[in-house]
Amino acid sequence: MGAKHQVDFIGAGNVAYSLAPALENAGVVVCNIFSQNPKNAKKLAQRLYEGQVKEDLDFSESTADVFIISVSDQAIEEVAREIVLPENAILVHTSGSVPLSILGYAATPNIGVFYPLQTFTKSQQVDFETVPLLVEGDNKFTTQILGQIGTLLSQNVQEVSSAQRRQIHVAAVFACNFTNWMLVQSQELMEKAGLDFKLLQPLIAQTINNSLEIGPQNAQTGPAKRGDLEILDQHVEMLEWNSDMQDVYRLISQQILDFYSQ
Repeated sequence: MGAKHQVDFIGAGNVAYSLAPALENAGVVVCNIFSQNPKNAKKLAQRLYEGQVKEDLDFSESTADVFIISVSDQAIEEVAREIVLPENAILVHTSGSVPLSILGYAATPNIGVFYPLQTFTKSQQVDFETVPLLVEGDNKFTTQILGQIGTLLSQNVQEVSSAQRRQIHVAAVFACNFTNWMLVQSQELMEKAGLDFKLLQPLIAQTINNSLEIGPQNAQTGPAKRGDLEILDQHVEMLEWNSDMQDVYRLISQQILDFYSQ
């Protein structure tokens, strides 16, 4: 076995908070943590065996071979422009929607993307063994190293292009972010009626399970799927107190009606 990989993190948000300890548990040495918010860097460093807070973007003396930018999409370019790296360093970001080319502003020939296809919050642990890790490198060396690190974490490491990753990201927004927002709306409706949102949990779990088991198109149920216009009209009337929710209900119901009437 060769020498262990060493990584430094730029950013200490939700992704870094899960990814850095997971890398360390997989045998990667996590050295320095930089964040615009030093308190966040300190909190993350305290979760690591060898993590130390870095106060600036001058990493020229770092012994790490991979530098992971895990910041907001809007901040990636600024970091790439300002970071100072050691010779032959690999610089990557973890974004689903930002192209690899944004890192071209950095003074290194080795740039890439290390994108874990998962939703992250600091309050929930993530099992990286089941998380798809999508990697991209601008050269064979970078892609190979990212693949090596990825396989330490996950059983599902795939090389995808920036264009493919952006398509995956927009699909993930529908599957994850929009789905959760529908649950927020559902919870509001339950609470407005003085009912416990937990009543819906078995239904939610079964819906997701059905969709994964038999496919989303086959798992669709409900009044719009059945073409029950009377029930749809009743529901729209019940939502008169919230025109935005009414509009969403109409739009999605019409899409379902149109799709299953073909």
